[in-house]
Amino acid sequence: MMLIRQPRFLSPSPAATPGESRLRRPLDASRIFSSPRPPGRRPRPRLAPAPAPASTDLRRLTARIVDLTRRRQLAQIMEEVEAARRRARWRGGGALNIIVMNAVLEACVCCGDVDRALRLFEDMRGPRGCGVDDVSYGILLKGLGIARRIDEAFEVLESIEKATIGSPRLSPHLICGFLNALIEAGDMRRANALVARFRKVFYEDHSVLLYNLLMKGYIRSNFPLGALTVKDEILRQGLKPDRLTYNTIISACVKSADINKATQFLEDMKEEANRDNNPALLPDAVTYTTILKGLGNSRDLYSVLKIVVEMKSSVLSLDRTAYTAMIDALLACGCIDGALCIFGEIMKQAGDNKDLRPKPHLYLSIMRAFASKGDFEMVNRLNKRMWPDTVGSISRAAKEEAHELLMEAAVNSNQLDLARGLLRRIVNEKDCFSWTSRVGLVAVKVESLSGFTNSLLRPHVFPQILLNDPVEKYMIPFQESRPLPSDLILRKAVMRFMEDRAVPLVDDWGGCVGIVHRDDCNKLDAPLLSMARGPPLCVPTSTSVEHVIDLLLREKTEMVVVVKSCNMYEGSYVSSSRPLGVFSLSMLWKFIDDSSSDVNDVGLSRVTLKQDAEAYNCG
Repeated sequence: MMLIRQPRFLSPSPAATPGESRLRRPLDASRIFSSPRPPGRRPRPRLAPAPAPASTDLRRLTARIVDLTRRRQLAQIMEEVEAARRRARWRGGGALNIIVMNAVLEACVCCGDVDRALRLFEDMRGPRGCGVDDVSYGILLKGLGIARRIDEAFEVLESIEKATIGSPRLSPHLICGFLNALIEAGDMRRANALVARFRKVFYEDHSVLLYNLLMKGYIRSNFPLGALTVKDEILRQGLKPDRLTYNTIISACVKSADINKATQFLEDMKEEANRDNNPALLPDAVTYTTILKGLGNSRDLYSVLKIVVEMKSSVLSLDRTAYTAMIDALLACGCIDGALCIFGEIMKQAGDNKDLRPKPHLYLSIMRAFASKGDFEMVNRLNKRMWPDTVGSISRAAKEEAHELLMEAAVNSNQLDLARGLLRRIVNEKDCFSWTSRVGLVAVKVESLSGFTNSLLRPHVFPQILLNDPVEKYMIPFQESRPLPSDLILRKAVMRFMEDRAVPLVDDWGGCVGIVHRDDCNKLDAPLLSMARGPPLCVPTSTSVEHVIDLLLREKTEMVVVVKSCNMYEGSYVSSSRPLGVFSLSMLWKFIDDSSSDVNDVGLSRVTLKQDAEAYNCG
């Protein structure tokens, strides 16, 4: 008889002993079907995750440096680089690699700290540094050029040429950064000297990069047509101009207002591209945008329409800048209907492509055209749609110009009451404006049409003051001006400046040593004398009121000190001289004649409120 043993995993579990207080943990399936662990063997501990390789950390650090460079946060860059060096030393590694240090060198140059860039360059070249390469030298030369330290840059180039410091070989790309810095600064004399000094180096590359940079320099100077001589030099050297070369030449012609040459170069560009079967030479959006600017300045509507049709029929991908150039050129030629057609096309495509949403500049350009025609409704409609339909932030200057264009449109459409309300709003919001500006000319027109009685900017009348009278007749005694001690801390006199715009200061002997203005009070823990604008303006008692008012307006101060006539001829005003009184601009307000403005005051106030309400509804 054969007995079959029951499998081990099916055998009943042994009963727990009475003294066993722990509960048994249930076994999971993986432990049931696995082989038993050998006796005496402990479970293997879990290992910590392996640290990221050093190359990954350096790539992250480089990206971080580039990001901080855009924000011009050089101090933060140096802190993070120093922390990375400490981590590298703790791990037993060496210095940071040359890619990271070149990024730090570029950050120093972009932030304008060339001295730190020089020290960093010397550390990289040192025995414990990571070394330098062509990129390092190029960044350093560019920084020296931007800082206008030309002699040091030439010394570096000569040391590279002589190979006295283990420097790399001279190449055009190494020098072009320095050359571009000179061109950006407008120093064409040194730029040409640099090209003449290292002409052989530039000719080794057989590239038009050098010539493109020189043409860019001529455009920045007062002789943009000098770029044409550079093109002749390109042809003499047997080189072929590229698209950037033609774009630069066309820009030079547009800047010099020679639009015929610009269009001729455009035709040459297309002809050469078709002849050589070179699509890379065909005009791009930059070419057409530049030529449109020149045609708009020359008011050539036929050529503008021709270029617009050519752009729309080509395979170019038109962006926001290209569409804006079309509209600006059409508006400059007076073709408002054509500009509105392009504007409608932009708004239609902007629903699917957010990158085509116009900027406030485009709305303001169209509003200027309608404001000059007196179409107030269209200007008001564009002003309201400018806020939700544009991309980017609307600056304060754009907002102010929109209100000024509303006023101009109201004046040109003979809505004088509405224009006067808008002018009142502009005067309240703006600190000042020039009479020769656009808003100033419109304000003059509004004032001339309003008449003297309804003028918002009418001069104040002082019937109780005669300009030839001495200032002693209208001044207030010095003690009534409540002067403050010169050593008093501003914190203890803050409330005084809430009442008065200017307060005189006295020393221990009672002499006036200065005048503190409310606008200069910016240090609570400083004495008042430290915030004064120097010695006070003093006039003798016999000075006419007209001269004193002119002096206050010319010196942009609020108060003058009146002293005895004899003191002005004894020498400079000293603290021992006792002031007699003060005269300030705020004292003039109590002499204003308000009788003319009290006539029909109720009716005028109602009209004013109505005009203000209409003006604010337009904004």
